[in-house]
Amino acid sequence: MVDLTRITPGLTGRSEIVVTPDKTAPFVGSGRIAVLATPVMINVIEAAALAAVEHLLPAGHQSLGIHLDVKHIAATPVGLRVVATAEVMRIEGRTISFRVEARDERELIGGGTHDRVVVSVARFDERVQRKLRDA
Repeated sequence: MVDLTRITPGLTGRSEIVVTPDKTAPFVGSGRIAVLATPVMINVIEAAALAAVEHLLPAGHQSLGIHLDVKHIAATPVGLRVVATAEVMRIEGRTISFRVEARDERELIGGGTHDRVVVSVARFDERVQRKLRDA
């Protein structure tokens, strides 16, 4: 069993970006209007969760996103900054659950919940390599 005692409810992480043309819906293929793409918002949210806990994991371990339930409720145009935050809500076994939100300089643009599971990098890589061999 992996030791996650350093991960506690209330820990927070933060990540931010400035919306540039390569972060818009047309560029990533998720729409035609040049505003922050939902997949990019999700990426910033996941980065905030990583910032909250990754540095506290035991050596040889990392967390992987396994569930995301978010709403993207407001558009952000090119040029505005987006800040995502993630707060650890609970730890169950190897799963860490977060409350997440994203805001631009004007308003809340999205939020919800995110779960990550902690894995051994070596064991995870073995499974991936086995999948490649057996393909």
